[in-house]
Amino acid sequence: MYAQMVKSEATNDDPEKLAEFQAKIDAGIKIEPKDWMPQGYRKTLIRQIGQHAHSEIVGQLPEGNWITRAPTLERKAILLAKVQDEAGHGLYLYCAAETLGVSRDELTEMLLDGRMKYSSIFNYPTLNWADIGAVGWLVDGAAIMNQVPLQRTSYGPYSRAMIRICKEESFHQRQGYDAIRKMAEGTPAQKKMAQDALNRFWFPSLMMFGPSDKDSVHSTQSMAWKIKMNTNDELRQKFVDQTVPQAEFLGLTVPDPDLKWNEERGHYDFSEPDWSEFFDVIKGNGPCNVDRMAARNKAWDDGKWVRDGLLAHALKKRDAKVAAE
Repeated sequence: MYAQMVKSEATNDDPEKLAEFQAKIDAGIKIEPKDWMPQGYRKTLIRQIGQHAHSEIVGQLPEGNWITRAPTLERKAILLAKVQDEAGHGLYLYCAAETLGVSRDELTEMLLDGRMKYSSIFNYPTLNWADIGAVGWLVDGAAIMNQVPLQRTSYGPYSRAMIRICKEESFHQRQGYDAIRKMAEGTPAQKKMAQDALNRFWFPSLMMFGPSDKDSVHSTQSMAWKIKMNTNDELRQKFVDQTVPQAEFLGLTVPDPDLKWNEERGHYDFSEPDWSEFFDVIKGNGPCNVDRMAARNKAWDDGKWVRDGLLAHALKKRDAKVAAE
């Protein structure tokens, strides 16, 4: 989901060095910041980790909107903790990206001027409390499906950041499932809200894994470098196989008339998402693209005085240290 439309960069590095580098990858040896790496590997990682970080930060917006409107104090505390976790995940990932020689400011500027994206799912609105449950259950469920393999990704700082992130995302998925379960077991009106949330978030959640493998032309190199560990379709299938039984347990219906268990394959057959909608959202035409980018631009502009103050203080401390020496 974090590599949506990320192109694997071509590389013109020395063939001998490339062979040695690939041998390390194939042997399962982690690549560390000071190790030699192809420029294509570095650039692809910067884009994937950067977009992953942006997704964590932008992902706070649809849920933060509901903190003050959570139905109970317990739900409010849980949601507040979750949104705080997402901010932390973004910071871990920005730090991992910085080890590749790009600053946090540069990454943010690439987001704001359109050179970087974030996960398409965050361009859909959360209209009611059931949507918050669906986000935790489906969106974080899809995120975990993508993130667990990334604990084995070839770049050391990214791999290590994912260990803590995955632990916290597991909590997020459970709280979402619990919230949607409570509504599915509630009044008829509450169950209807839960079903409506599933209806609206099901296909956008399937889109999170990126386009079909036949259209994902840049996955081959990323998988050879072990930046990506699984293909888009492999992860999407795994998500469907895990989530459909959960929906059935809740008494909810997955909104796909073609969904059925295929005994021969040992997997569910399901409909393809509307990829024209996916590409339209990626291009900036989703329901909330404008609002999300306006919020990020406002946060960047409003925080300038803080960044300037911190930089001035750091320079002052540096100058004092130099003078003392």
